[in-house]
Amino acid sequence: MARGNRLFKGLSNRLLQMLEALEPGAVLGSELDLARRLEASRTTIRAVLAHLAEKGILTWEGREKRLLRAPTPSDYFDEDETKALQAQAEEMFLAWVLQGDIPPGTILNESDLARRFELPLGAVREFLIRFEPFGLITKQPNRHWILTGFTRDFAEEMFEVRQIFEARALDRLLANKTLHAEFKAMIPAHEAVVAGDEAAAQAFPQLDAAFHALICRGARNRFITDFSRTIAIIVHYHYLWNKQDEIRRNRAAAAEHLEIIRAVLAEDDGAARTALATHLATAHRTLIASVRWAQ
Repeated sequence: MARGNRLFKGLSNRLLQMLEALEPGAVLGSELDLARRLEASRTTIRAVLAHLAEKGILTWEGREKRLLRAPTPSDYFDEDETKALQAQAEEMFLAWVLQGDIPPGTILNESDLARRFELPLGAVREFLIRFEPFGLITKQPNRHWILTGFTRDFAEEMFEVRQIFEARALDRLLANKTLHAEFKAMIPAHEAVVAGDEAAAQAFPQLDAAFHALICRGARNRFITDFSRTIAIIVHYHYLWNKQDEIRRNRAAAAEHLEIIRAVLAEDDGAARTALATHLATAHRTLIASVRWAQ
């Protein structure tokens, strides 16, 4: 299998994450078992195992596969090398919506978006089709879409699911403690927002999306990860069109993020759960109060 394959690289990273929980000398499961756990073909699993054996992470003799050493950060492929085209389309669309003044009613053309993001037309179209049920965009004839909005009932349902998903993700994150370095790296940007840096406060939507995406990564669940990206696009798009108290809202949210981050790093599970619940309740109230509901 070509080592430039995104699927191969993504599966390599996922297997490395599994190996982090094992002690050197541990025996891995069968190829069939690994294929089932990683939801991949046995052919792909064999290619991944051969790659890790070449790097000296494991030995593979006959049916026995044994871990030689713990994975290190340098063993992983960079995230940009493993992202599927759909994930790239979502990230680029999110950045475009949050950074630009794109008002409700804007017409979107699939071909224009494909050129803007330098992605295949099919990847852009598939993303828009998958995103349509969430209510932010609606399909029009001739490969056109319109940015619209969603109802208050939809927002209430969305936040109910968000609370369930992120609470579950935080529980798993607290249990495995694998994302501490990434949380720590977010502290300076959050402190800049809280300290009154206006540019940092205005750039907060991207920081907020990254923070909640990091929490959701703790669940190691593709559905929760997809949901977090959708939430970021919907919530911050609607915030964009009510600038009242924007800087104050962003500083308050950044301060709540810091409470969560510091509790996670201190391994104070109870405080982390309480801080997340408080923050999600604040985010819910802020959205309901900020949006001019059309319905």
